Parts: sequence; C-alpha cells; structure tokens
Amino acid sequence: MTSRLLKTLHQTAEDFAAIGLIDTQTMREFDVACLPPVKVYTAQEIKRLRLHCRASQSVFAAYLNTSPSTVQKWERGDKHPNGPSLKLLNLVERKGLEALV
Repeated sequence: MTSRLLKTLHQTAEDFAAIGLIDTQTMREFDVACLPPVKVYTAQEIKRLRLHCRASQSVFAAYLNTSPSTVQKWERGDKHPNGPSLKLLNLVERKGLEALV
C-alpha cells in the first residue's frame, strides 16, 4: 500500500470483515488489490541497487539465495530476474538487505 488513503480503506475493509459485512473471499481480493506492484529492474538498476547496498556480487547473491553468476547475468542484461527474485529485489530496494536476514 503506497498511500495513506489506501491504508485507511484497507483498515476499514478489515473492520467490516471483522464484523461480518465483508466475506472472506472479498477481503482476500481486497488484500491482493492493495499489494504494491512488483517493479521490473533494468541491468543498470540492479547494479545500482547492489552498489547502494555496498555488497559484492557474491554477497548480494547470497542474500537473494541465488548464484553470483546469476547476479552477473542480471547486471549485464543477459538474464532478467523474475518471480521470487524480483520480489526480493523490490524488498531490498524498499527496506535494505537487512530485511532479508
């Protein structure tokens, strides 16, 4: 959730769900709609993020549970992160490497 308004709407929906005005399925759909979008990174953005974290490719890879060669390929643009790796990169950008410890 990125805005104060969206957070307030989500809290209201949770309150309605707690008293039975919103069913479980609707609340699940609302939860999914409130998730932040997953950013797709360019090779340069991945390298910039790693350097911002002051991590070598090996250390960055260890935090992301991937291989150093994968990070190298991402940074060259030969390969692109997807799925869980992309989600982890988003988390690192928002919260730092410490969020993965």
